[in-house]
Amino acid sequence: MRQEIRISGFGGQGIILMGYITGKAATIYDSKNATFTQSYGPEARGGSCSAQVIISTEKISYPVLIAPDVLITMSQAAYNTFYSGLKPGGILIYDSVLVKPAKNDSSQQFFSIPSKSIAGELGKEIIANIVMLGYLVKVAGVVSPNAMQEAIVSSVPAALCELNIEAFKRGLSYSSPN
Repeated sequence: MRQEIRISGFGGQGIILMGYITGKAATIYDSKNATFTQSYGPEARGGSCSAQVIISTEKISYPVLIAPDVLITMSQAAYNTFYSGLKPGGILIYDSVLVKPAKNDSSQQFFSIPSKSIAGELGKEIIANIVMLGYLVKVAGVVSPNAMQEAIVSSVPAALCELNIEAFKRGLSYSSPN
C-alpha cells in the first residue's frame, strides 16, 4: 500500500506543518513508512507552497510523488496549479471558503470543508490547517485518528495544544454537504 498526498496552499497557512505532522503520525504513531518533502516560493508569507507526503506499509524506494492519491488545497492558486496532477480516482479535499473547483474528472471524489470558518469560530483562523488534518483523516483514512492526534500534540506549542486538538476534532467530525 502506497498513498501519495500533496498538501497545497500559500505560505502562512501551515501547509508545511501539515505535511510534517502527517508524516510523523504515519511513522511514529502508526508504524508505517513515510517520506516528506516540501517546496515553497521565496516569499515568507503569501507565496505558493506545498508539502508532499508518501505513506506506505512497504519500504519507500522512490520518495517523489508520481500522481497524488489525495490532494489537499487551501488556496485557489494551489488548486489551479496542482489539480491536473491528481490521479484518476483520487481524492480532492479543499477549503470551501478559499477554493472553488471546476469538477472535471467524474472518477475523482471531491470533499469540501470550511476549515477557515471553523477555525475562526474557535478564535484563531491560523488553525484551519489542523481542522483540515482532521478532515483528511475522516475522508481519506491515511493515518489513524489517534496517530494524527498524538502527532499534533507532540508538534504544537503546549499552550495551544487544547485549541489544536479541538480544531482536529472539529475536522474529524465534520459532515460535508456535498
